[in-house]
Amino acid sequence: MRWESTGHGHPVRARVDLSRVDRLTRQQDSVITRAQLLACGATADWISRQVTGRRWQRLHPGIYLVHTGQPTWLSRARAALLYAGRGAVLSHDSAAYRHGLTDRRPPIVEVLVPHGRKVRRRPGVRIRSRRSMPDAWGRLPAVGPIDTILDLVDRPRTAVDEVVALLCRAARKNLDGEAILRAAQGRCRLRHRALLVEMLGRVADGVESPLELRYDRVERSHGLPPSRLQAREVLDGLRLRADRRYAGYQVRVELDGQLAHPFGRTDKDVWRDNVVGIVARELTLRYRWNHLAVTPCHVARQVALALRTRGWTGVPRPCRPGCPVVEVVNLPVRGGDPSGRP
Repeated sequence: MRWESTGHGHPVRARVDLSRVDRLTRQQDSVITRAQLLACGATADWISRQVTGRRWQRLHPGIYLVHTGQPTWLSRARAALLYAGRGAVLSHDSAAYRHGLTDRRPPIVEVLVPHGRKVRRRPGVRIRSRRSMPDAWGRLPAVGPIDTILDLVDRPRTAVDEVVALLCRAARKNLDGEAILRAAQGRCRLRHRALLVEMLGRVADGVESPLELRYDRVERSHGLPPSRLQAREVLDGLRLRADRRYAGYQVRVELDGQLAHPFGRTDKDVWRDNVVGIVARELTLRYRWNHLAVTPCHVARQVALALRTRGWTGVPRPCRPGCPVVEVVNLPVRGGDPSGRP
């Protein structure tokens, strides 16, 4: 306990339970509410003097940070939740950051409140409302990761590459793709639904098959020669199977549909590519979801360039004005084995 005088002639003492204040602020990321302080025995005058004496900061009406340093993101998020009131939870980018779906600390704290609650705007805080509040949990309450993914996918400004990156991150977090699809079915309107289903849809060969369909579309729309699925083979003691092979030009294409490892080759991939290059003298090109979903024309350009260097005399076809594959049209044919020998 602590006894304090106001210092105005007739002392008015405030009995403040400082140990309780300390406990609350440690639990709440150095943030406390006016109502909590009053419950600890503080008076309005005592609270005011913490701020005017520059011991505390007022982050929002009735919300205080109990030091004068720069507030951390956690303190800002906690303050926004306390300001928004009972049942408020972090959402969208803020929830994604809490769940590790992004490493970028959002500058704006996004908070979801029950429909009908009026919360006055505050700098650095974005308030949303929803009639049916989604499940939320955590020491700092946030919308669950699956609903957060769908909220971000459905956001108007979310680009295709962001959807791909988000789903890749979700896979690395071992989130259940089938659960995401089931949750998506419960939403009447959902932007990027087709891409989400395509990436997460499971067929006999896993998510590689939808990726191969995308690659086939890239071939057709850019006038590339049709590749073919390579039968299994053994090279230098390794059992190999290429996703696509341009047999007459010694070019292979590997499509990595594993969302959990969207960037960079695995050790096995490196070893396999080395064997293919040494023993079969073939070039291996590798593409992933981000390449085919976001930059398909650049994939077509690179494949066409590789084929040209290996003797292909065909002419790639731009799929639209400004398509980068046009840069390959007038390049000379070099090397290769025009006989079509595998």
